[in-house]
Amino acid sequence: MSLRRVFVARLAGIAVFDPLGDQVGRVRDVVVSFSATRRKPRVLGLVVEVPGRRRVFVPITRVTSIDAGQVITTGLVNMRRFEQRPTESLVLAELLDRAVTVRQPAEEPFEATVEDLAIEQDRPREWSVTKVFVRRGHVSGSLSLRRLTGRRGETLIVDVLETAGLATRHQGQSAARLLEAYDDLKAADLAEVIHELAPGRRVEVASALDDEKLADVIEELPADDQIEILTHLETERAADVLEFMQPDDAADLLSELPEATQEHYLQHMEPDEAAPLRRLMAYDDNTAGGLMTPEAIILGPDATIAEALAWARREELSPALASLVCVCRPPLETPTGRYLGTVHIQRLLREPPHSALGSILDKELEPLQPTDSLGTVTRMLANYNLTGAPVVDEDGHLLGVVTVDDVLDHILPEDWREERHEVTHD
Repeated sequence: MSLRRVFVARLAGIAVFDPLGDQVGRVRDVVVSFSATRRKPRVLGLVVEVPGRRRVFVPITRVTSIDAGQVITTGLVNMRRFEQRPTESLVLAELLDRAVTVRQPAEEPFEATVEDLAIEQDRPREWSVTKVFVRRGHVSGSLSLRRLTGRRGETLIVDVLETAGLATRHQGQSAARLLEAYDDLKAADLAEVIHELAPGRRVEVASALDDEKLADVIEELPADDQIEILTHLETERAADVLEFMQPDDAADLLSELPEATQEHYLQHMEPDEAAPLRRLMAYDDNTAGGLMTPEAIILGPDATIAEALAWARREELSPALASLVCVCRPPLETPTGRYLGTVHIQRLLREPPHSALGSILDKELEPLQPTDSLGTVTRMLANYNLTGAPVVDEDGHLLGVVTVDDVLDHILPEDWREERHEVTHD
C-alpha cells in the first residue's frame, strides 16, 4: 500500500465529516506521543472543535480518511471535552517552532526550527510522524508575530529520525506557526486554545500576539490566566495592552493585583488612558460603577440620526453598546456635561436620518447611580428588556454605561469560562 503523507499545519481548520457526509466539526490539532520503544512518534488522534465550541478527542482508529481537504470518521465521536495527558504532545500548540538539531548522513549537524510535521499512514488506521519541515536557525519566542513573518533561513524536509530535541520543551519557543495555523479563530476561540496550553507555552503564545489582539484575547480568559500573562510581559508592553482593553475589563484585571502593582502599571500608561481606569477602580466590583464602561456612544442633542447610526456601525463596539446612544451636553467624554436622555437603536432606524437626536430622546428611563447594587442593575435591565443602561453621578453627569454582557460576567459562576465546553455524560 502506498503511504499517504499529510502536513499537519495544513489540517488546521479543515472539516471533519461522518460517513454520511454530515460535518462533525473542524480539526484544531493532532495529538502524538513519544516513546522510548518506538522510533517514530505515534499519532494518537485529532483534537476536533464541534458545535458549541467544544474541543473533543477523536482517536486515529476512528479516522477512515485524512488528507489536506477533509477528514472522514466512523461517526462515533465521544463528546467529552479533550483533556491532554502528560504523555501526549499537541503538534500545532507545542511542536511547531520547537528548536531541534538536525543530523544527516555525511553532513554537519545544524540547529533548526520546526515549521511543520508530516504524518503518514503505516497501516489501516495507524499513523506516525515521519518527516519534519525545518528552517535553519532558531527563532526567538520574544518577537511578535508581525516581526516573525520576515524570518530568514533555508528550509528543507528531513526524516524525523534525523532530528534531536523534538520531544524536549525549550524556554523561549516561538509561536509564529501556531498562530498562523489558528489565524481563522476569533478572540474568544483563540483564548480557549491558549487557556488549555501548559503555563509556559501559554505565555509564549500570548506574547507573540500583537497588542490589540492580545488585549482582545485576555478579555476572554479566566482571571488567573490574565494575571499570569500580564505579569510576564515587560512593563511597557503590559501598559500598552491594558490601554487596548475595554476600560471595565482592564479595571477588573488590575483590581486582581496588589495595590503597588496596580499603580506601577497605571503610571506607565498614558494619563488619559489611565484616568478612566482609576475612576472605575474606585467603585466596588458589584455596583453599577464597577460594572460600567466609559466607552459608550455619547453625542450632543444637535447630532443627527445619521451620525448616531454611523457611530453604531463601528466594528469595535459590542452589540450591546451599539444599541444605545447617550445624549449629553458638552463635554462629551466621561464624565460628561449634563445627561439629557437616551435613544435606542430601533428608534434610530424608524426616524428620518436628518432629524436631531434631541427631538427623539427617551427621558423616562431613570439612569443608574454608580453605587447601585448588582441586583438593582440586573432588575432594571430585566424589567425594561434593556441591553444597556446609563450611569450618572449625583450632579447628572454621565459616567458610563452598564451592558448586559458585563452583568452576565458577574452573575455567572466564577469558573464559567473554564466550564463553557463541559458537557454532561450519562
